[in-house]
Amino acid sequence: MEKLLEAMEKEVVGQQFNIRLLVAALLAGGHVLLEGVPGVGKTKMVRTLAALIGGESKRVQFTPDLMPSDIIGNAVFNMERNRFETIKGPVFANLLLADEINRTPPKTQAALLEAMEERQVTIHGVTYPLPEPFFVVATQNPIEYEGTYVLPEAQLDRFLFQLKFSYPAHEQERRILAQHLAATPAVSGASQPLYTVEDIVAERKKLQEIVVDDSILEYITTLIQKTRESKRLLLGASPRAGIAVLMASKAWAHLDNRTYVTPDDVKLVARPALRHRLILAPQVELEGGTSDHIIDETLAAIPVPR
Repeated sequence: MEKLLEAMEKEVVGQQFNIRLLVAALLAGGHVLLEGVPGVGKTKMVRTLAALIGGESKRVQFTPDLMPSDIIGNAVFNMERNRFETIKGPVFANLLLADEINRTPPKTQAALLEAMEERQVTIHGVTYPLPEPFFVVATQNPIEYEGTYVLPEAQLDRFLFQLKFSYPAHEQERRILAQHLAATPAVSGASQPLYTVEDIVAERKKLQEIVVDDSILEYITTLIQKTRESKRLLLGASPRAGIAVLMASKAWAHLDNRTYVTPDDVKLVARPALRHRLILAPQVELEGGTSDHIIDETLAAIPVPR
């Protein structure tokens, strides 16, 4: 896994933490929502990962006129054979990049709900399993709201992480420019896959060997319960959120070459795993509060297990 992380960090400069979280989500079997202004490398990060892990990857540019059948597929009548045939959509891939997911209406967004949770899709009453692993990475622009549709809570709750992209630092931006000095920027190791999809499935199975102490389970449970009790939130974290924190903590420990989860693992993954699942009270939003602030405050108020 270290080779995979190193290869990605060579291609995508200044996003080391987000790269580790993206790979952790892949190991944990979750999906990721990338949020950031245009041009900070969201799509490039996903394309680099797709090239390095092998398997089949598809990209769908979400637009206002996109239909559910454009994603999951449709049944088409074959005149020659005098029967209906199923044409499978781009969702039948190991990695699906849903670019600008908030630009399509809720009807089309809902086409991904079954796929993301049950790992299957239903076309004209027939259910088809999706390939393993199945990994959805969606992007959205947090600045431009004209012509966009806010993702419903049911959809957001199916993402393991929401990762936020910021502008690179001065030295990092200089390195990005240096990569483009040549007439055609080279794609250094990203053209050759380091992994097969079978390797990724094998790595996922290793998470079952990661030890989670009862005190860590109590720590995560308390964190989730505290968000529901907070007067500053209209909606706290769901049980699925607790599972997300647990699985993400195990994946982070595995990337750190450990066979056990520590409280620091929980703290590291809590923000990206919970920030999109919480709904702030109106007065908190008016005061400029954020989900990240509330998560940090909640963690600070919980005794850390020894």
